[in-house]
Amino acid sequence: MKIAIPVKDESLTFFGNAGHTPKFAIYDMSGTGMFRSFKLESVKNNPRTDLDHEEEEEDHECAHGHDDAEHIAQHNKMGLVLDSCDYIVVKRACKNTANAMSAHGVKIVKYSGDSLKADAILRELSSKFISQ
Repeated sequence: MKIAIPVKDESLTFFGNAGHTPKFAIYDMSGTGMFRSFKLESVKNNPRTDLDHEEEEEDHECAHGHDDAEHIAQHNKMGLVLDSCDYIVVKRACKNTANAMSAHGVKIVKYSGDSLKADAILRELSSKFISQ
C-alpha cells in the first residue's frame, strides 16, 4: 500500500496544505496491526505549474474561483502524479484537491496533530490505513 504525504522538501517536514505543497513523499506500508512499517519510496515534485513553490505559504488562501477550469486542471496534475497511491495525508485540502484525489482512487486521511515529520505522522495515523 502506498501513502503520500505533502512535504516541504527532502527533510520530509510535513506541509499541511496538500494542494500547495512543493513535494510529496511516497511511502510503502507493509505489515499489519501494531507491526506496520513505512519505507520511503520516493519524493516527487508537485506538478502544479501555477504555484511559486519557493514563496508558497502553508496557510495560503487562493483568491481565484474554485470552479476555474485551469485551476481544476492544475489539481488534476496532482492526481496523476499520485495515481499509484492509496492514501494521502492532509491537514487542509480544497474541494479541487479532494475531487482530483477521488478521481484517481486516492483516499484522504486528515491529520490534526502536532508532529512535523512525515514518519511520525505515519506512525500516529497507521490505524487509519486499511489494506485494500
